[in-house]
Amino acid sequence: MNLLVAASILACIVAGAGLVTLVRRIASPMVDLPATPDWIGELSVDRYRPMLRMIDADEFRFLSAQPGVTPKEAGEMRRQRCQIFRGYLRSLSTDFNRVCAAIKILMLHANTDRPDLAQALLRSQFTFALGMALVHARLTLFSLGIGTVSISSLLQPLQNMQLELRTLMPATMAAAA
Repeated sequence: MNLLVAASILACIVAGAGLVTLVRRIASPMVDLPATPDWIGELSVDRYRPMLRMIDADEFRFLSAQPGVTPKEAGEMRRQRCQIFRGYLRSLSTDFNRVCAAIKILMLHANTDRPDLAQALLRSQFTFALGMALVHARLTLFSLGIGTVSISSLLQPLQNMQLELRTLMPATMAAAA
């Protein structure tokens, strides 16, 4: 019984720490500014498409079936791919945070209030942060040989905010001229 209580308390502490981290990331993301019009024009979710294949379970099954490939080699390749995938996740997070920061700056300098955009921004930030936490958890399991990882929950909020930013940019640039 005491073990059950201790495990429950530990689970609550971990969940609370995760929630605090999630809220802190949403409230104050670390972002390099400014997001220039050139950067906005070059930004595309297509640059993250290799992530879809990088840790594909079918690819690892194919590799394991090849003659001469030891389980140790397959495991090492899995770990290396997970490291590269984490690098892509950091880049994806940075791009998303830069887009959100640019939208916030444009909203501050806009002539009209956009409560709908503010609400969409908060919703997207929450969805992205939650998706990022889930992807990291699934990636940890995947590195141990369990389950699969999908990044669609991360690409959609980035794409939505990228479209919003692109629609705001011309209006802001025209107003500044």
